[in-house]
Amino acid sequence: MAAVRRLSQSPTDPLANKRMSQSFTIEVAPVVVADDPDNAQSWVEEWRHTLARDLIQSPRIVEVQANDTVEEASELLLSQNVQCLAVRAAEPTPDAPYMGLFDYADVNAFLTLAATRPALLRDEDNPRIDAIFTAARSGRVPVSLVSNLSEKNPLESLPHSATILSLLEVFSRGAHRVLIRSPDSTSFLGFVSDTRLLTWFGEYAPAAIYLETPLSHLHLPSLHLFSMVVTATSSSTVLDAMRLMSEQGVSSVAVLEDESGVLLSAVSVTDIGRVVVPSQDNQILSRPLQQFVALIKAPHGSTDGVDPYPVYAVSPQSLLSYTIQKLLATNAHRLFITRDTSGSTSPLITSSRLAGNLTGIVSVVDILSIFARMAHIDVDPARMQRHRRTSSSASSGSRSSSRSGTGVGLNRTPSLR
Repeated sequence: MAAVRRLSQSPTDPLANKRMSQSFTIEVAPVVVADDPDNAQSWVEEWRHTLARDLIQSPRIVEVQANDTVEEASELLLSQNVQCLAVRAAEPTPDAPYMGLFDYADVNAFLTLAATRPALLRDEDNPRIDAIFTAARSGRVPVSLVSNLSEKNPLESLPHSATILSLLEVFSRGAHRVLIRSPDSTSFLGFVSDTRLLTWFGEYAPAAIYLETPLSHLHLPSLHLFSMVVTATSSSTVLDAMRLMSEQGVSSVAVLEDESGVLLSAVSVTDIGRVVVPSQDNQILSRPLQQFVALIKAPHGSTDGVDPYPVYAVSPQSLLSYTIQKLLATNAHRLFITRDTSGSTSPLITSSRLAGNLTGIVSVVDILSIFARMAHIDVDPARMQRHRRTSSSASSGSRSSSRSGTGVGLNRTPSLR
C-alpha cells in the first residue's frame, strides 16, 4: 500500500511520525464558546412546534427489491441520480415495508471488501461477511446483504408528528437521513436528510445574527484537532482511500500533497460510486489519488474552460453562515479546516500554500450538534463513528490484505455493471 499519512498510525510508524513532525505544527487556538445565545430558548420553543414533514423536499422514494443484486442496486443509484435507495423487505408489512437502506457508502464498503479479501476466505466471526462471500460464490449477491454494510446508513424513521427537535435527536447521533411516516403509519411520506435540516437552519431568520459567528467562537471540538482528520497522500491509491473510508467510518478523506502536506483535494464515497462503479478499467483501484482527483474534475470546465470543482476548505475565521453555504454548495458532509493567512472569511486552498496547512474538520453533524445542544439534547456525534470504527476493526482484523481476491460479484472489473 502506498504511504498513507494518518496521525492514528504515527505511534507505530516512526517514519510517518517523522514526516508528520516535519510537515505539521498544529497550534490550538483559544476557543470562545458561543453556543448559548440569549434568545436560544425562544428558538427552541419554535422548533418544538415546527413539523419535520414540512422539510420533505420530494415524496419520491426510490426502491430496490431485497433480492435484487448489488450491481442492479448500484446501477439504480446512478441512473436515478439519488443518494440513497430504500430496500424493500422480502416480506413487507404495512408498518415495515423496508428492511434497510443502500447508498454510496455501502457501495464503497462492498468494493473495498471485494478488492482486499480472497473470495474463498471464510469469516466465522462475522456471519454477514461470510454470507456475502457465500452468495458471491453462487454468482449473485442480493442487496439485502449489503444494505448498511458501511454502518453509516441505518434505517431511521419518525412519526408524522415529529418536529425539528426530533430530527436533531436523530442527526446529532450521526445518521444522514430519516423517513417520515404517513398519518396512518402504513407508508412513508419521504426522506428528510441532514443537509436539508442544515439548509433550514441556514435560512432560519431569528438566528441570522448568530449565524455570523466565526467558527473559532463555537464549540467545535475537531476544529483544531488534526488527529480527527482521515488523510491520504496524493501518491496513495484509490484503493487506499476506499479502505480508509471503510475502516475509519467516514464518507471522505483529505488528499494531501506528498512533500508539503498541503490539502490538495478530497475524495468521497460518492466519487467512488460515480467514477469507479461505471469504470471498465480494472487498474482504476491502483491509480494514484492525484490522478483520480483529476479524473473527477474532468467533467467540470470541459465546455467553457472554467473549473468549478468545489474547494472543500474553510478557516477558523470563516463565519458559520459561510460554512453552511459551502457545505451545501459542495454537497459534502465535511469540510477541512486550513490555516488562513489572508484574514479572509472565504479562503481558497490555493491561497495559503503553507506546509501542513490542514488543521481539523467541521461536519454537518458538528453544526447540527450546536443547535441540538441549545435544545439540551444529549449530543455525542462521535458515538456512531466509534461504533463503526470498532466494527470495522473487528471485521478487518481477519481480512487478508491480498488484492488477488476481487471476487465479490466483481468478476470482470471493479465495476458493478
